[in-house]
Amino acid sequence: MILASGCTGNLGDTRTNDPLTDDPPTGNPTTVDPSVCEDGAVHPGRAPLRRLTRFEYNNTVRDLFGDTTEPAFSLPSEDVGNGFGNDADALSVSSLLAEQLSTVAEGVARRATASPEVLAKLDPCARNVSPEGEGACARTIVERIASLAYRRPLAAGEADELLALYSVGRTDATFDVGIATVIEALLQSPDFLYRVEWGTSDPEHPELRRPTGDEMATRLSYLFWGTTPDDELRMAAQAGELSTKEGVRAQAERMLDDPRARTTIRFFFDNLLPISNLADLERNAEAFPTFSKTIGSLMREETQRFLEHEIFEGTGTWASVLTAPYTFMNGPLAAFYGVSGVTGDEFQKVQLDTTQRLGLLTQAGMMAGTTHSNTTNPVVRGSFVLQKLMCMTISLPTGDILERVKPPDPYTGATARERFSQHSQDEVCRGCHQFMDPVGFTFENYDAVGLFRTTENDVTIDASGSLPGSTETVSGPTELVKELAETEEVHGCFAKRWTEYAYGLTLRAEDACTKHEITTAFKASGYNVKQLLIDLTQTDAFHYISDAHQE
Repeated sequence: MILASGCTGNLGDTRTNDPLTDDPPTGNPTTVDPSVCEDGAVHPGRAPLRRLTRFEYNNTVRDLFGDTTEPAFSLPSEDVGNGFGNDADALSVSSLLAEQLSTVAEGVARRATASPEVLAKLDPCARNVSPEGEGACARTIVERIASLAYRRPLAAGEADELLALYSVGRTDATFDVGIATVIEALLQSPDFLYRVEWGTSDPEHPELRRPTGDEMATRLSYLFWGTTPDDELRMAAQAGELSTKEGVRAQAERMLDDPRARTTIRFFFDNLLPISNLADLERNAEAFPTFSKTIGSLMREETQRFLEHEIFEGTGTWASVLTAPYTFMNGPLAAFYGVSGVTGDEFQKVQLDTTQRLGLLTQAGMMAGTTHSNTTNPVVRGSFVLQKLMCMTISLPTGDILERVKPPDPYTGATARERFSQHSQDEVCRGCHQFMDPVGFTFENYDAVGLFRTTENDVTIDASGSLPGSTETVSGPTELVKELAETEEVHGCFAKRWTEYAYGLTLRAEDACTKHEITTAFKASGYNVKQLLIDLTQTDAFHYISDAHQE
């Protein structure tokens, strides 16, 4: 048996028999009965403890202390969970993580108090503090940075507890050591490491709670910027402006227009798409002489520049991202592609030969990122489209089936279609591969580094294929991406991915109405990506917490 990705059984084996959330074996989302969710009732969301991810930790200490060393990257990687590393249900704390959090906190505290000039960034009183003024200055600093670190006003007695730590650190040492002791403690406090949401009672719905103003500010800041709230958000929270959907929308629109939102969108796509490791990609130099790790890093930048431009300056829809007739290249990357007329290191907009490439999926980085060796693998490429872009579940093989998994012999066929054709013939394999392979075959016009080709081993490539559930056959990659852009399941999946990232969880059966609310709004907007992010702040799940779901 030939099997590259290792898949057995029928798609959908993990279904829960829930009518709102289950997908049929083809992976196409079941239509939700609108009456279940559009009954006039409030459908609140879950509020699990959300621990700061490494991305969020780095951004937060940068904004609190000016620390740009990205210290959290020395921490263990997050469990994949929802695919973005911020799934609250998957973010446990191991003894190793706890130990390294202490080490990271010590380093941040040391850098934040390294000199009087650096200390003065916490408060000007620290620049030339006298022995008599140390106590008052310490209180000023503690009250300010603790409130910022906890993302809320301090409760009675909290500042005194932290000042007691300052006194311990200050004993037989200096003022800066005392302040560093407090910072170390703050950075290891649950109130800093976790986004704690107690909520407040809602008079109109006594069975529900709503995030407090500060908790809503935190939800917004980590959604759009991946960091702690800024002064304007905190003031809006204290003024009660975040208690309504209109007030939240106003802040969401402001934040989305801020350049910091683009960094978060880059992070989202780095985790959704197979591009984050392109700079480390290795290929056989003899087979691919024009490829290098530098080209890999430029591929990643091409994709991110393209996405940023299309979302913020272009048409802005997910369909337009999938079918845009242009990309971004600089001189070296254009030379790799074989595109003339582009020079220099600056990226510029370049029109595509749309007979060969169209939109996001046909970029070289996307094709190279879904190839794990020096030969292409239609199973991996097809699996990426089905699982990441269509939200289909493909179960991996286990037991005896796993032992039978073997990659195809490169000499069993001149083209990938010939080598992988066994999938559709083997009864054990075809349950999954009948869906993956027809998608993957359409990308065979791109080699292992994403360059366009029409032949493999001097044999003309047959790049025809189809999408699951479709009766239409496409002739190649550009036709496939056009069909993907018109497929409702693709848009619904994209909305689901953003919901799971924005809310920091994996959607469950009880989140079905949230999923329905978002996908409905996304469709109504014409599948506009920026509007999707605004709509994520307007759901019941973003504004209400059920006591039963407060975890």
